[in-house]
Amino acid sequence: MNNQDLKYLQMLSELYPTIAKASTEIINLQSIINLPKGTEHFITDVHGEYEAFSHVLRNGSGSVKKKINEVFGHTLSIEDKRSLATLIYYPREKMDLLRKTQPNMNDWYKITLYRLIEVCKRVASKYTRSKVRKALPKDFSYVIEELITEKSEVQDKEAYYEEIIHTIIAIGRAEEFIIALSELIQRLVVDHLHILGDIYDRGSGADRIMDTLLEYHSLDIQWGNHDIVWMGAASGQMACIATVIRICARYGNLDTLEEGYGINLLPLATYALETYADDPCTCFKSKGSSQTNMAEAELNTKIHKAISILQFKLEGALIKRRPEFDMEDRALLHRIDYEKGTITLDGKEYQLLDKNFPTIDPKDPYKLTEQEQIVMDRLQAAFENCEKLQRHMLLLLNKGSLYKVYNNNLLYHGCIPLKEDGDFAEVPFFGKVYKGKALYDALDTNVRKAYFALEGEEREKGRDTLWWIWCSKYSPLFGKSKMATLERYLIEEKETHKEKKNPYYTLLENEEVVNNILKEFGLGGQFSHIINGHVPVLQKAGESPVKCNGKVLVIDGGFSKAYQKQTGIAGYTLIFNSYGLILVAHKPFTSAEESISRESDIHSDPVMVERRPERLLVGDTDNGKKLIERIKELKMLLEAYRSGLIIEK
Repeated sequence: MNNQDLKYLQMLSELYPTIAKASTEIINLQSIINLPKGTEHFITDVHGEYEAFSHVLRNGSGSVKKKINEVFGHTLSIEDKRSLATLIYYPREKMDLLRKTQPNMNDWYKITLYRLIEVCKRVASKYTRSKVRKALPKDFSYVIEELITEKSEVQDKEAYYEEIIHTIIAIGRAEEFIIALSELIQRLVVDHLHILGDIYDRGSGADRIMDTLLEYHSLDIQWGNHDIVWMGAASGQMACIATVIRICARYGNLDTLEEGYGINLLPLATYALETYADDPCTCFKSKGSSQTNMAEAELNTKIHKAISILQFKLEGALIKRRPEFDMEDRALLHRIDYEKGTITLDGKEYQLLDKNFPTIDPKDPYKLTEQEQIVMDRLQAAFENCEKLQRHMLLLLNKGSLYKVYNNNLLYHGCIPLKEDGDFAEVPFFGKVYKGKALYDALDTNVRKAYFALEGEEREKGRDTLWWIWCSKYSPLFGKSKMATLERYLIEEKETHKEKKNPYYTLLENEEVVNNILKEFGLGGQFSHIINGHVPVLQKAGESPVKCNGKVLVIDGGFSKAYQKQTGIAGYTLIFNSYGLILVAHKPFTSAEESISRESDIHSDPVMVERRPERLLVGDTDNGKKLIERIKELKMLLEAYRSGLIIEK
């Protein structure tokens, strides 16, 4: 044994100071690696749709129903099983309704408690008692452990459990106990959650989704382009701030900023009303907004135009300041002839649909007016000083990254920039050239600088990187030739709106290319996969989310209501349990209220994508490999104790 190994074992002996303790830990770890692998749940492109997201999270994309069926089979009717599932999803709300209709709640409590305990036993069976104990709610941990653990020493088990349940009901704690059991089932049915990006924008509930994720027991997040632009805004990057507000205005979701995060938009609203008082702002009407108040709708439209012009100015100024970004073609305000009301793109002149730009100086189109600068300074301060927003961004930084390799799967939101021939595209970034995994790593490092760098220039570099990731033609999260925002607002000709996708999207069926991507990230073999979102899968048009013979799974199917007419569904999710991969296609979600009152679950169609020949165990996972390595180290420690190299304490 060399000195380095001996030194390590001496450090390990601080944790396991005796043969007995080291032996006990070996036995414990050996038992863990032989348990079934925990269920992983993959969700992507939620886009602020809190209710649909919350429901899918509560039902584990059908995992709860599956457990109910396993436990009760044909011994319960379909109606009873559906009722039990609804109760597990929404225990408090369901009981509020039942109290109005149930003639004898005590009988209902008794039956329901027995059923929930049986489901609890099933979902807890694949975990160690220690892990289950840590998941138990503090108020009821001892009682729940008694009820879900077999008591071989108790002769009359039925009477023993009967007495516990009778007491729970008698002392008026049945409802709280039912809530605790339901939440425990939700927690245990999914061991780990993967969010593959785009929590923000479109829908109005992103802040509530983030609050939910803050409390989630085990998760990781792969940043989406819409998350990145919010991270940029929260860091104080002005072009990102303007973009975030513009998108909220475009989809009628300014409430997310004002009510969700308490961002004061009054200075912007006042400026917009003054600047565009007599302007109908026709090109800037909200998309998909449900606003019925005409005055609010008019204000939203004026805010929408004001912040859009601010965004175009700020982006143009940033592009001039960062020539290394190679985005000169996206600075467009100096290409406008303000007298004629036209813009020249690629040598062709186009008429503008809106010609009223009172704040733009044709001689210096990217310069903010004094009033605009005041508005942006106040917005910057509001974003930087919003405690709730900063807390949510810290979660994205702590639990998030641009990609993740997890249990033989490569997870990312957008794409790997490729050339037409399938080779990795060489991307210039701050004076260096990156490709493949190295590009992702370099960008990830710069993102964190926006928040954690002490030196001002490095921090500014990180902030600008966040905007670059949002919209650069080289960005792996954007993956298109240009972001044609101005063209879509102000030019009628569709040819100018075209955003050409990176070759990655046409090469996803090419097995050689896909294998090369997996190899770049250290993966390969029969059971390796790429799992990503970003581009909605058009099921309606016959497109499949399963590509390259199952090696690629694109699971964005339209969680956002804005996409559902195109996709024909309301999102895909993915389950990876001990038996294999199950893809779940969801129909549009109506509301939690309807689910509770009618006991109507979100309609989901599960399809087994890949069934493993043998049931996967914890030992087959990344964490299991670490545990196996620890067992080897502990065995070496035992040998050191027994040979006298290390003395027991």
